[in-house]
Amino acid sequence: MQGTEYGDAQLARNMRKELRARLENSQKTGVPLRVYCGYDPRTSDLHLGHTITMRKLRQFQELGHEVTFLIGNYTSLLGDPSDKDKARDLLSSERIADNARTYAEQAYKILDASKTRVRHNAEWLSELSFLDVIKLAQNFTVQQFLSRENFALRLEKSEPIYLHETFYALMQGYDAVAQHTDVQVGGSDQLFNILTAGRKLQEANSQRPQIGIFVKILPGTDGVVKMSKSLGNHIPILATPEDMYGKVMSIPDSAIDIYFELVTRYTPPMLADVRARLSGGANPRDIKMELAREIVSIFHGDAAAQHAEGQFRAVFQHHALPDDMPELSVSDGMTVVDAIVALKFAASKGEARRLITGNGVYLDGRTVSDQAEKLTPPQVLQVGKRKFARLTRGASVADG
Repeated sequence: MQGTEYGDAQLARNMRKELRARLENSQKTGVPLRVYCGYDPRTSDLHLGHTITMRKLRQFQELGHEVTFLIGNYTSLLGDPSDKDKARDLLSSERIADNARTYAEQAYKILDASKTRVRHNAEWLSELSFLDVIKLAQNFTVQQFLSRENFALRLEKSEPIYLHETFYALMQGYDAVAQHTDVQVGGSDQLFNILTAGRKLQEANSQRPQIGIFVKILPGTDGVVKMSKSLGNHIPILATPEDMYGKVMSIPDSAIDIYFELVTRYTPPMLADVRARLSGGANPRDIKMELAREIVSIFHGDAAAQHAEGQFRAVFQHHALPDDMPELSVSDGMTVVDAIVALKFAASKGEARRLITGNGVYLDGRTVSDQAEKLTPPQVLQVGKRKFARLTRGASVADG
C-alpha cells in the first residue's frame, strides 16, 4: 500500500482489509487474483506518472497474480473527465490506434512481458447495444455524477457539463464487469470510476466487487500540477538518458520526496533514510542527483545513468558555462522553439525545430527532444556548442 491515497481513513482501512482477505484466500485456493489498470492512449508517449500504477501491477505479478495491461482504445474516444474543468475533445479511432501502437512495448520497461496480458476495451464496449447502455445507466442517479468535484465546480460556475461526459464512468465500470476483476489500480482521481461505478456494476451483475488501489498523483517537473504531456511538464518513458536525467534535476526540491516514493525502486526503509537526510541538512542537489541516477537506471541501465550524470556534472558542477550570456525573460506557455527564435539563435521556428531534431538544443544540460516543450525557468538554454542564454521568469521578449 506504499504510495496510496484514499482521501478518507475509513475507506483506506476497508480497502486494506478487503485486499488482505482476498490475498489470503488466493493463497489458500491457489487461484490468482485478476488485477488490471487501464491506460487511455490519448497521446503516444507514456510518462513517469503512468509508471506508478505499473509498479503496483508488477508487485502483483511478482506475487503470482494475473495482471492485465488494458489499453482503453474505446474509452479514449471520449476521454476521462475526472480531473478536467472542461470537456475533452473527441479523438478518432485512427488517431487512438496510432497512439497505442507502442504502449505495451513502453510498459514492458516496468512490467514482466511474459506475465502480462494485454487487452483492448473495444473488445466488449464496442459490442454493447443502446439498450445495454440504458441498463448500465439505470444503476446511477444524475445527482451522483453532479456531486463529483469537477462537475460540481463547473455547475457552480454555470459552465457546461455535457451528457456524454457521464458515459466515461459507465464504460470504465463495465471494463471491470467484462474482466471479472478482483483488483483495479488507478490514480486517486479515479475513486468515482473504480468504486462508485465499477463496484456498483459488478454487484448488479452478481460479481464480487473489486478492490480499488489508489496511488498518489505525481506532480510534473513544475512540482505542482499533475504530470501531463499537454502541459509540457512530463518526463517521457522513452526520453534519452541525458534528457531524463536533466528533467529530473529540474524538479523543485519540494518534489524530491514524492518522486522517490512513487517512481523509484526504494523500499520503505530506504525512503525513511532519504527523508532523514533531507530533514537533516543534506544538500538537496546531491539527493536529487541520486534520484535522477535511480530513475535513469530503471529505464536505461546503470551505465547510461552514470554517463548522463557525467554530462550533467561537466556542465553544471564543473562550470562549463560562459560567464557572460544573454538573458531572456520567459512568460507562461513559452516553448523552447519560441525562446530560440526570440534570442535570434535561429532565424525561424522551422530552423529551431530542425536544431532540436538534430539533438543540438539543451536545457540545463539535457538534450531537448520535444519541440513543443514549455519552459520552466530558471533554466540555461544551449543551442549548438557556443550559444547560451539564461532563462528567467517574467514577461517574454517575444511578447514585447
